[in-house]
Amino acid sequence: MLQIQAVLRTEKEMEWWLSMPKVELHAHLNGSIRDSTLLEVARTLGEKGIIDFSDVEHVIMKNDRSLREVFKLFDLIHILTTDHATVTRIAKEVIEDFAAENVVYLELRTTPKRNDSIGMSKRSYMEAVLKGLKAVSSVDIAFIPYNEDATSLIRSLPTNVECNGATRKKIYVRLLLSIDRRETTTAAMETVMLALEMRHLGVVGIDLSGNPVVGEWITYLPALKFAKEQGLCVTLHCGEVPNPKEIQEMLDFLPQRIGHACYFQKEDWEKLKSSNIPVEICLTSNIRTASIQSIEVHHFVDLYKEKHPLVLCTDDSGVFSTSLSKEYKYAASSFGLGKMEMFELAKNAIEYIFADGSVKNDLRAIFASETKKLNL
Repeated sequence: MLQIQAVLRTEKEMEWWLSMPKVELHAHLNGSIRDSTLLEVARTLGEKGIIDFSDVEHVIMKNDRSLREVFKLFDLIHILTTDHATVTRIAKEVIEDFAAENVVYLELRTTPKRNDSIGMSKRSYMEAVLKGLKAVSSVDIAFIPYNEDATSLIRSLPTNVECNGATRKKIYVRLLLSIDRRETTTAAMETVMLALEMRHLGVVGIDLSGNPVVGEWITYLPALKFAKEQGLCVTLHCGEVPNPKEIQEMLDFLPQRIGHACYFQKEDWEKLKSSNIPVEICLTSNIRTASIQSIEVHHFVDLYKEKHPLVLCTDDSGVFSTSLSKEYKYAASSFGLGKMEMFELAKNAIEYIFADGSVKNDLRAIFASETKKLNL
């Protein structure tokens, strides 16, 4: 009986985190694939002889994956996401999954891929992503900036749309194009140019990501500078590995946000805080990848106490078997924070989004209305 009561309390607690409106600013499209989809597509690739399905099946089926298994999964994902139809399916499902847990604003980042063997260009890859967004029917999606013509695309709809007596969920979606650290300066500039060309389709910024031990900061700097000059927002994966020189140079660049900040030294923290650059915090990711030794020493605590701008994120919800609701619950239980404090943390994230002021005002209204519903 006591075990049953404990389970019920846990389920009820999780319901609260699910129902709370949330903002997600650091989510990689291809790292957020459903396990069921990954299993299905991998099995198909195995039947075609493209991969050895028996070599990856057990990894896909696991929830608590080792660091080695995580990288093995990333290798598999890289293979299966060089196909237009698969990219479209993944994009559709990822949006549905975030909306299902009441994420009201999502910035989804992805690296435009090229696969000449099937005629995939960076542009056609992104068109496949957009096709996935337009295929969503279970929730209303707003991904066109207010000042653009949305005649042929999904329009921004008012909050809490009534449909047959029921309130349909709505999620704002914006896209970030990622520069991979394996790319050349020319390839990085190509990604920025594509982002500029697709601004009217909801692309709001540029991300720098990929294997943190690959490449040099100076390689991507020209493209990132150009992006900022053209009004695109920039977020950087910063401090994923010990690299003091690069961390300082990245902070000197003054990006609009950074992600992770796991290997910062005293002078890095000082520069970050003086610049007031918001940090995208990915708790489960940092622990699973052993970037942070334990949750007890995570830099979330220091930043939160200092009232530094930060936002909880998932990073790769599929690969790390997490969700944004789980990340909020994890933070609350690990750091002794109450529901009101976590609600305020989610609401404050509105100020760090890359969308325009109209979207921010809509999101503030959503959180204001939810305050009463959640008895806060």
